Amino acid sequence: MTIIASRGELRPSRSRSRRKAALTVLFWLLILPFAVWAVIRLGGWERGPVVQLFAFTPYVAAAAWVPAILALATRRWTVGAVAVIVAILLASAVLPRALPSRDKGPAQGVPLTVMTSNMLFGRADAAAIVKLVTDRDVAVLAVQEFTSEGKQALADAGLGALLPYSSLADKPGAEGSGLYSRYPITSAGSTRNGGGFMQAYGTVQVPGAGPVIVESAHPLAPYARSVLGQWREDLLAEPRADNSATPRILLGDFNATLDHGPLRELIRHGYRDAADTTGQGLIGTWGPYDGDPIPPVTIDHVLVDVRIGVRETSVHGIPRSDHRAVVAGLTVPAAS
Repeated sequence: MTIIASRGELRPSRSRSRRKAALTVLFWLLILPFAVWAVIRLGGWERGPVVQLFAFTPYVAAAAWVPAILALATRRWTVGAVAVIVAILLASAVLPRALPSRDKGPAQGVPLTVMTSNMLFGRADAAAIVKLVTDRDVAVLAVQEFTSEGKQALADAGLGALLPYSSLADKPGAEGSGLYSRYPITSAGSTRNGGGFMQAYGTVQVPGAGPVIVESAHPLAPYARSVLGQWREDLLAEPRADNSATPRILLGDFNATLDHGPLRELIRHGYRDAADTTGQGLIGTWGPYDGDPIPPVTIDHVLVDVRIGVRETSVHGIPRSDHRAVVAGLTVPAAS
C-alpha cells in the first residue's frame, strides 16, 4: 500500500529545513569576520583603519569561541570545526602572553629594576610615581609626555634623592621624554622621532655590571589614517639590539600592542618583551583609566636585549594618568 503525504504534512518539514539552512548560513557569516581577523593577524597585514582595531585582538580571540561553541552545540559539525580552527589560530597569537616563557634570558648577572610611566601632559601624580619607585626599588625610570611642570613635580616629590642622575628632554604637551637613574649616566641625550616626540637616552653604569643603553621610547600614535605611515616608520626606526654592541633596554609608550606587526618586527631584532616573557602580557596599560569607555589595551612595554634576563613584571595604576606604569625586574650582564 502506498502512502502519500498531504501538502499540509510537507510544509512543516520544508519550513524546518529552511530555518536550519538559514541558521547554518548565519553561523558562517558569524565566523567569517573572525577568520579574516585571524588571517590578517597571523600575516601581519593590518593596514588602514584596522590598525587601531587590532589593539583589541585579545578580546576578539575570546569572542571567537562563542560561534564555535554554538555551532557545535547545534550539531553543525562542519561549520563548528572551522570555527574551532579559527578560534585556535587566534588563541595561538594571544594566549602565550598569559603564560610565563621558558626562556627568560640569563639568570646570572646583576639585578636591575626599571620602570616606565606616561605622565599625561605632565599631570600624573608625581608623589605616586616616586612612591612606586621607592616601593619597587626602581633604579631606572623612563617617563613620556614629560613637561617642565612634570619635572618640577617629580623634583618636589623627592625623586632626585632616589634617582639623582638624569637625561631629560621636557617639552610642552605630549612631546617630552625623560630618563632618571640611581647610577651614573654617560652619553646622555635625546632625539626627536619622525612623529615629533622626544626620546631621552643614556648609558647607565650599573655597579658590578657592564654599561647598558636605556632609551625612553614614544612612537607616534596611530590616531588617524593619515599618520599610519609615520606610526609604522617610528616603530621600525626604534634602535635595534646588536649582539656585538652594548646591551640595550627600550621602554616606554610604544602606541602599539604585540598584535601589531611593526612592534613584533622590532622585537625580532634582538629584544624580548618583559611582560610577555613573564606571563603578564595581557594586562592592559592604557584604556578606561582617564574615563574613556574602551577596554584596556597593552601599549606600554619594556623591551630588553636578549642578553638581559627578565625576573618579574608588574603593572600599576598612576592617578591622573591615562596609562599604567610598567615595572620590570631584570638581570643585566655582569662586568667581564
